[in-house]
Amino acid sequence: MPARLAILYEHPEWFRPLFAELSKQGVPYEEWRADELVFDLDEQEFPDLVLNRMSPSAAFRGHGHGQFAVRDFLTHLEARRVALVNGAQAYEYEVSKIRQHDLFRRCGARTPRTRAVNHPSVLRKAAEGLTYPLLVKPNCGGAGGGIRRVDSERDLATGEFTFGCDHTALVQEFIPTRDGCCYRIEVLDGEVLYCVRIQREGQGFNLCPADVCQSAAKPVFTRCEPLPEAAVTALAVARLGKMDVCGVEYMVDHRSGDPIFYDLNALSNFVVNAEAVVGFNPTKRFVEYLTRRLYSAGRARY
Repeated sequence: MPARLAILYEHPEWFRPLFAELSKQGVPYEEWRADELVFDLDEQEFPDLVLNRMSPSAAFRGHGHGQFAVRDFLTHLEARRVALVNGAQAYEYEVSKIRQHDLFRRCGARTPRTRAVNHPSVLRKAAEGLTYPLLVKPNCGGAGGGIRRVDSERDLATGEFTFGCDHTALVQEFIPTRDGCCYRIEVLDGEVLYCVRIQREGQGFNLCPADVCQSAAKPVFTRCEPLPEAAVTALAVARLGKMDVCGVEYMVDHRSGDPIFYDLNALSNFVVNAEAVVGFNPTKRFVEYLTRRLYSAGRARY
């Protein structure tokens, strides 16, 4: 029997390049919509490989009901020994910036000073001892959704903030950089796929590299070599977090010259116009990886 590949996803646009490349390479697949999920707890037949592409920003599109159902679904699949790409543990990091922070620290990386809160009434208390400007961001979020910069205690007291689908937010020191840039290292199958330098225009925080994510901030992506120590950290984060594919983001603190890690993206949308930016098609590489995993999972099953 041919091996079966299923793709679990929520965003209606992000994965068109992936679906097109799978079709181009002749790889059949099933689409499983995470925002309309039904799964039988007594089911005995499963695909050979399931690719998890669920987004942490789903709640901002009215699909927050999928967030925790997907967590349980992935655990359910793993209990039945279904092969997964970015399985249950990877997803736990995807939907929690608190867990990302702890994972970075476990890998020896520096992170911004951060406090976690679960109610707006304690924001001022959380900010005590931190240096302004600060960022208030939802613990579960993506594509810059809900992130707000505050420059003073008054801004913190009078502002409206997004806590997200888990009712938790972070209060985090803003990292000053010389050029306002940040860097994203894409990791695939335990290797650095590429790194891009992201130049933000304006004050937006939407750094999603997919073409349908481009916002008024208009980030500019250019290929670069990551700092050697940052590349080592990114690989350690992917390995310890059990992420088959991910994007790891850092900034360079101009006060010390050190890389400061602040975000981890298991969803890992590849940069738009990739061949012009990074010199090759990362989606093609990803499909080749999926094909190898699918073949291996099919052999193990049959």
